[in-house]
Amino acid sequence: MSGGTASGRGAQVRRTTGETDIDIALRLDGTGDYDGETPVPFLTHMLHQIARHGLFDLTVRACGDTDIDGHHTVEDVGIVLGQAFDQALGDRKGLRRYGHAAIPFDEALVHCALDLSGRGGLVWNVPLPKARIGEFDVELAREFFAAFAREARCTLHLNLQYGDNLHHIVEACFKALARALDAATREDARIAGQSPSSKGSL
Repeated sequence: MSGGTASGRGAQVRRTTGETDIDIALRLDGTGDYDGETPVPFLTHMLHQIARHGLFDLTVRACGDTDIDGHHTVEDVGIVLGQAFDQALGDRKGLRRYGHAAIPFDEALVHCALDLSGRGGLVWNVPLPKARIGEFDVELAREFFAAFAREARCTLHLNLQYGDNLHHIVEACFKALARALDAATREDARIAGQSPSSKGSL
């Protein structure tokens, strides 16, 4: 897949280092089809949430040095997924650009707001203890979102309104990102071919 066409905006990106080997295929105008394999089961589950709730078609193949820990794999998947979104968005003309979502998961509520601004940055107001969900270090959630925001060149704000269960909180973050991305990546016929910025370019 390659970025930029209205009929099938997509990308395929591979990143290979001495620590990880990540291959991701993405189609923005999809149906939520997901085929993912990573050595971090909770991450695999979270990527499924992005595909399903953002209605993106997503294929992920990842391996990494999880015998050390999951850090390199989780961060590098965030990098490659961000690069795939950046490529699939092409010149970003005609986009709605902004998206937000408030996602409840039982007792937890997370709000995500993002801007496909061309400038990568994360604001993370999701206080989490140093703990694990299964074998997943919850502090790696922030690393994933920071890498994604930087490489997707989007301004990403995640705010935990309230919540107690760590699984619920982290999963709500991923679902909120998915729904916000779904809104922001949609094309608006009213500005077809135009930059969604008063500057004329992002």
